[in-house]
Amino acid sequence: MNQSNKKTKKIAIYGKGGIGKSTTVSNIATAYSNLNKDVMVIGCDPKADTTRTLMGRRLPTILNTIKEKKSPQLNDIIFKGFNNVLCVESGGPEPGVGCAGRGIIVAMNLLEKIHGISDNLDLILYDVLGDVVCGGFAVPLREEYADEVYIVSSGEYMSLYAANNISKGVKKLKGKLAGIILNSKGISNEAKIVNDFAKKLSTTLVGVIPRNELVQKSEIEAKTVVEKFPQSNQAKSYENLIIDMINNKNLSTPSPFDDDEFEEFFLNYSKE
Repeated sequence: MNQSNKKTKKIAIYGKGGIGKSTTVSNIATAYSNLNKDVMVIGCDPKADTTRTLMGRRLPTILNTIKEKKSPQLNDIIFKGFNNVLCVESGGPEPGVGCAGRGIIVAMNLLEKIHGISDNLDLILYDVLGDVVCGGFAVPLREEYADEVYIVSSGEYMSLYAANNISKGVKKLKGKLAGIILNSKGISNEAKIVNDFAKKLSTTLVGVIPRNELVQKSEIEAKTVVEKFPQSNQAKSYENLIIDMINNKNLSTPSPFDDDEFEEFFLNYSKE
């Protein structure tokens, strides 16, 4: 890429495991690349599946590449996916062996050493497993690779419980929370619950992603919804979300619940 005066937007997306972070990240990356923007996605989940739908396959991870090559180069760990979205997977240890967050530390150290993160991008997205308590998963924030955090959640108890814990970590690390993204599960009063939750955290509900079978149909073919079904309402929801995220200036220090407050918050909805 040629040198320019671009201001790179650097966003970390956290959330409970299985809540739909990777689906959200890959689809908003595709949507933004469709606007002729230069985008990079860095998967910081040990499952290493963030970029599968951008690449059409699973990528070799940085941790595995380091084992095979003493001095990996950029083309060993950074790959071009759909619309030339740059894709990286940090990887992690085998299940039950070692610290999953360690992969992120090693990956980010290598990317920095070989100048793998360009200042000439429009957007960098970090997809991070929702355990900001662990040192490795806190790296995007602690080392200031990301400027702002979004949390993906549904309206379910455990999903919001994880979101609240992530908010505690963001506050402790003096990060900035930019909002909550609702990945709908179709439960009763879901949008109201998550909107009220966001307000209590001193942030906002930035976007709502509807529950839709097109997501699964796309992922079976290792594609994003935005690529596979570009004219669908579901694709439009991702397009609207990334534009709202890019334009969002409402960064705040979160005010998470303590455990008793969180329980009381949910009890109020059981009475409705």
